[in-house]
Amino acid sequence: MDIYNFISLLGMVGFLAIAWGLSENRKALNYKVVGWGIGLQFLIALFVFVVPVGAKFFLFLNDVVVQILGSATAGAKFVFGRLAFSPGEVDALGQGSLGFILAFQAFPTIIFFSSLVAILYYFNIMPVIIRGFARVFTKLMKISGVESVVAASNIFVGIEAALTVKPHLKDMTRSEACTILTVGMATVASSVLGLYVFTLQGVFPTIAAHLVSASLLSAPAALVMSKMLVPESEQPKTLGEDIHPHYEKDNNLFEAVINGANAGVKMIVGITALLIAVLGLVALFDLILGGIGGKINAIAGLTIDWSLKGLLGYIFYPFVLLLGIPLQDAGVASKIIAERVIVTEVVAYQDLAAAMADNVFSHPRSAVVTAYALCGFAHLASMAIFVGGISALAEEKKGVLAQVSLRALLGATLACLLTACIAGVFYTQTSLIFGG
Repeated sequence: MDIYNFISLLGMVGFLAIAWGLSENRKALNYKVVGWGIGLQFLIALFVFVVPVGAKFFLFLNDVVVQILGSATAGAKFVFGRLAFSPGEVDALGQGSLGFILAFQAFPTIIFFSSLVAILYYFNIMPVIIRGFARVFTKLMKISGVESVVAASNIFVGIEAALTVKPHLKDMTRSEACTILTVGMATVASSVLGLYVFTLQGVFPTIAAHLVSASLLSAPAALVMSKMLVPESEQPKTLGEDIHPHYEKDNNLFEAVINGANAGVKMIVGITALLIAVLGLVALFDLILGGIGGKINAIAGLTIDWSLKGLLGYIFYPFVLLLGIPLQDAGVASKIIAERVIVTEVVAYQDLAAAMADNVFSHPRSAVVTAYALCGFAHLASMAIFVGGISALAEEKKGVLAQVSLRALLGATLACLLTACIAGVFYTQTSLIFGG
């Protein structure tokens, strides 16, 4: 273990200490949840990063995802032509790419993966996998069946994970509400995983394997952080119970494909609208703040970056150091990780890809750990989406969801950072999955 691995280990302790210090009721903490949650993270990490069979399996998954991604672009190329060609790609007629265009090259993968997940639901494959993970969480961590099923579902899907426990939402406790929001924002949906892989694959060939492992690692991390910030003070109705995921099965395979594709389109519209609005507002804010800050810099002789990304980067800087990222790379990494809170992980992953393409990082571990830290929907827009979506399913709990939403966002952010620390602890250039 080198110095950076050790710093990542200390970072885990630091982030857990932050959650403990900000807990609503430190006396009510369930240390079994914390112990087993961290234990599961280490067990998963050992399998992925250390055990040769595990590393080879995840590298195999990486190749599978890349091959599937290649199939996913076929439809986009037929519909959009050269607009859908990835940079540097040339077809049989000699027509080349027009450059990277997010809407025509990356977004269509969401439609494909959304349909693929719908097919897995139709053949009852996804519910069986979800129930298997949920059973592990319930038995080991002694949490409610609702929390276990939602945590397991969020490894694979997004906001729709709440539908798997729809009949139980009206009875959820305050702590359960926080957990449902936290695990939703601390993980990523498989439907958008393809988008991130497409963005980073050119500079990070094994990114798919790392994103899959990050989503697995973040589920128990989210349970830990949620239960530390908002410990259970009531009696959940499904405490310790093994419940079945609830879902409405399509009538036939073709209907599953259609509904999955339509869900993907809705997701793309939502992401597009969100990016247009948020990035525009951030640009306006930066314009105003930059004008004021520029005058302050001139008067005081300072060199402060007065952009929103820059200011958030200063706030996140000490936390990034705790991840075990080398000092010379911490400034760049802190800005990329910090901007996710405002402009979403889509933009943050694009900036990470650009930084890697420009060889900004002095050490390869910096890019790897940053990629793990970004693997989650932990941002303000996502918080609003999750609160609104779940409130629509359980209107009587709207007030409770709103009350715990900011704590859930904090918990999701800490969970992503905890997962990044795990990657930092096990990082070694001789590992198969890290490209040794």
